[in-house]
Parts: sequence; C-alpha cells; structure tokens
Amino acid sequence: MPTYAYACTTCGHKFDAVQSFADDALTVCPECGGALRKQYGSIGVTFNGSGFYRTDSRAKSGGSSDASASSKTESTTSAKPAAASTPASS
Repeated sequence: MPTYAYACTTCGHKFDAVQSFADDALTVCPECGGALRKQYGSIGVTFNGSGFYRTDSRAKSGGSSDASASSKTESTTSAKPAAASTPASS
C-alpha cells in the first residue's frame, strides 16, 4: 500500500499515512482539526544504462559519414550469395 504525506494548512503539522488506493484522502488534522493537504514530492526514479540520454541516440562527430560508409560496405558484402553445399552421394 502506498504512503501519502499530509500537511495541515492551519497548524503546519506534517505526517505520513499508509492508505489503500481505494481509501478516501484524509481531510482533518489529528492535532488541531484543521484542513489537510496532500504533499507531493519528487519520485525516486533513476535511469541507468544506455539509451536514456539525449546524446546516446546521436552519432559521434563525423560519425554520420562513417556510418553511411559502413552501411554501404555491409550491403555489398551481404549481397554476395552464400555457397550452396550439396550432400555427398554414396
């Protein structure tokens, strides 16, 4: 179950409450009876590995001409037919 942070708008009392998604939000401060407000913070998510940064998808400087040259080489080498092997007859 998620933990929600609340703060009172009247007295400033802050606390955490463990509630189900189906539960209604708390509205009354347990200290003074004032109105409560949910507090929202940053989410602790860390992206590790390749592919998460803007520079990961870009070619290195001068890499675009190298990439096109290597793709041309690959296409000419992959166009060669493979030698067919026939089973030996006995």
